Amino acid sequence: MNKRFTLYISLLTIIITASVLRAQVYPDQHYVLRIDSIKAKIESSEGIKISEDGKSIVLQENSLNGYFILSEQSSQQPFNQGLPSWNGTAPTSGGSFKVQIRFPYLNSWSPWLTVGYWKTNIWSDYGTTSYSGGKINYDWASIYTYVSKWQYKVIITRNNLTDTSPSIHKLSLFVSDSRTTSNVNISQIVADNPAAFFIPTSFIHQYSVDSQIGGDICSPTTVSMILRSYSINVDPYQFALSTYDPYYKMFGIWPRVVQNGSEFGLDGAVTRYRTWSEARKVLENGGRIGISVGSPLYPNGHLIMLAGFTNDGNPIVHDPAKSNGYSHIFDKSLLSQSWFIKGGVAYTFYPKDSPVSVDFAEYNSISDNFELYQNYPNPFNPVTSIKYQITGSDFVSLRVFDAIGREVAVLVNETKSPGIYEVTFDASNLTSGVYVYRLQVGNNSRTRKLVLLK
Repeated sequence: MNKRFTLYISLLTIIITASVLRAQVYPDQHYVLRIDSIKAKIESSEGIKISEDGKSIVLQENSLNGYFILSEQSSQQPFNQGLPSWNGTAPTSGGSFKVQIRFPYLNSWSPWLTVGYWKTNIWSDYGTTSYSGGKINYDWASIYTYVSKWQYKVIITRNNLTDTSPSIHKLSLFVSDSRTTSNVNISQIVADNPAAFFIPTSFIHQYSVDSQIGGDICSPTTVSMILRSYSINVDPYQFALSTYDPYYKMFGIWPRVVQNGSEFGLDGAVTRYRTWSEARKVLENGGRIGISVGSPLYPNGHLIMLAGFTNDGNPIVHDPAKSNGYSHIFDKSLLSQSWFIKGGVAYTFYPKDSPVSVDFAEYNSISDNFELYQNYPNPFNPVTSIKYQITGSDFVSLRVFDAIGREVAVLVNETKSPGIYEVTFDASNLTSGVYVYRLQVGNNSRTRKLVLLK
């Protein structure tokens, strides 16, 4: 009887434990590969090389076509939704690159799924967008089970050797558990009242851009306003035409719009936010956010620029659908429902080479496979020590930037074995001020500030 009771308790414990694990909602995670990590993770390739300036992947001089496949990437927590995006350039109509991704499926891999291409559709075959275990739903990956691995494949092509090669220098995947969106607490979100902040821009009314396409270009119009807020000149009509995706016949495919921002010098990614305060922190750090909203405000979907917050914590937006949409204030509850119940999806941009960028936002710093410590002493003059720890072999980059984002020192730029490392930073040739040091280990990055006081 005791044995039977013990067995019953053991089985009950297993069942309860399994239920708890299934009930666990996995956190948002953001994995970004920049050029150094891309180079380090190339598993196979053909016809490609590193550009002369070392900042991107391009075609070899005698190649019309090329590709590279990266080694498998791993997430710290499982996910069933992914928001892929990328940054690169395609300077001529005769060249393009295609980004593909695959996930574990039936003890192997899914087929390569085409996420999208940039810029011209010169492909004879677009590629696969679905399989029995999931699909690319226009611009995001929907996976029917939870996974924790993926692989990238990038194909680059051009029509003639005289065409400047397309290039790519960043791959981003923001992964999530769909239950996070399902469990959203609107009352709690509405009660979140960030401090006052405002970002001005040169306003663009999307319907005034062009009578034919004006109703369809909220997404490129919003990014055009973001560019103008950085004093970057852009023609919203031409920007919209470049963003148009002939495969889906849409102007608002998320990774394609982010990529178009990259052509104008922005560092961008498709991301998610779960609170207004998270978004406020990005704006304060110099970032820009275009939010994807739905019902009840815009049942068919819409993109607007988040401009800041009033003194009492109400969001301020620049809404291109309204002729008076500059500095517009919606009912906070309705706007919160429209954004966060839809998933909190957004374009996040920073200026290129900014010391704070999309993958450095606090909500993305979830990695526990490395640690970056505060420099000592701090403030310092002129020498300080920076210590970091990594738990696995990986490519490590440690760089220092000034207050406006210019790189002033490269302290580490190589593959490292597990261990604790300490690096000396000598700032004898620099002026007093606040600097930022950034550690990148594989997919993840962290930053800290240091103060030089002479």
